Amino acid sequence: MVLLHGLGHSRRGWDPVMDELAARHDVISIDLPGFGQSPAPARDARFDVPALVQAVGRLCGELGLRRPHIVGNSLGGAIALELGALGAAASVTAFSPIGFSPVGETFGRRMLAFGAGLAARVPESVRLAAADSPPARALARRVLRGPAADPATVRNLRFDATMLAPGTPFVRLAAHVAGYVFGAAEIRCPVTIGWGDLDRVLPVRAARRAVARIPHARQVTLLGCGHVPMSDNPIAVAGTILDTCRVAEVLARDLAVRA
Repeated sequence: MVLLHGLGHSRRGWDPVMDELAARHDVISIDLPGFGQSPAPARDARFDVPALVQAVGRLCGELGLRRPHIVGNSLGGAIALELGALGAAASVTAFSPIGFSPVGETFGRRMLAFGAGLAARVPESVRLAAADSPPARALARRVLRGPAADPATVRNLRFDATMLAPGTPFVRLAAHVAGYVFGAAEIRCPVTIGWGDLDRVLPVRAARRAVARIPHARQVTLLGCGHVPMSDNPIAVAGTILDTCRVAEVLARDLAVRA
């Protein structure tokens, strides 16, 4: 099983569900290029969603992973779906994947991405102080977490203002992520689309568009969860992932019997 995080996050975002998943699968959690401990592509290299799909696919090949179960959140969810469309996944579980927003919402996120570029010009000391202010911390808790989250884990949650420095992977990717639209023709493996009902980054109504775009996908609503549901309700998230894997394994066994 391969786990993919969202924009500005890292593989550590999956820590709350790792033990539950690892009890049943061999699990690899990846730092996407430019995040966590993975180096960013060169300044002149392509750095967008298709490039990330290629990078993850290449890594899976280097590790000898043939059609693993792929799980992603937000940006990682879109990468998981794209890999599924390429036939590179046994199953896909995508939590709040990007790429299913209407034009109006996409425009709004493009403007936010433009704003991130402007914020990169603000002195870092000012950005850090603003992110550490009580209103900004409260906004971070409201945007990134749902009320089901453990208060102890979100008390000091804040936006990482260092990501807004000029030329950071976040700033380089933001516009591409804001404008990305999922356009693959079909995905033949089992797919689950999970969405927190209190997601304030990508509203839950986008889940309906995702399921309409991928008709055989199973939709799961995660009550009380925000945009990063692994932190809000790890039991429900792990259960959703494992259910998807079981469906894929049953189908694989049926196909083997028929062969």
